[in-house]
Amino acid sequence: MVKLVIESRKASLGEGMKVKRILPFRQKRMVGPFIFMDHGGPVALNPKTKSSLDVLPHPHIGLSTVSYLFSGELVHRDSLGVNQVIRPGEVNWMTA
Repeated sequence: MVKLVIESRKASLGEGMKVKRILPFRQKRMVGPFIFMDHGGPVALNPKTKSSLDVLPHPHIGLSTVSYLFSGELVHRDSLGVNQVIRPGEVNWMTA
């Protein structure tokens, strides 16, 4: 039986990078303050237009992210020079 349905709320990770945030959620604190569940997209970008979806600066404190794409393609670049293409059906697991 479902006891609580959490409605997503708008959150910005940076200019051009808007998501629907589900976690963290005030009424479910046992999940922890550094666990995020975001839904991004769908987003349609014109490939001829240079677009920056940079995420705002944030601390790397040992948390992990898992990214999964249903369609399209995403390139993850970080300050260490890692450049990873993520495609539909693939999982990108990063610990920072």
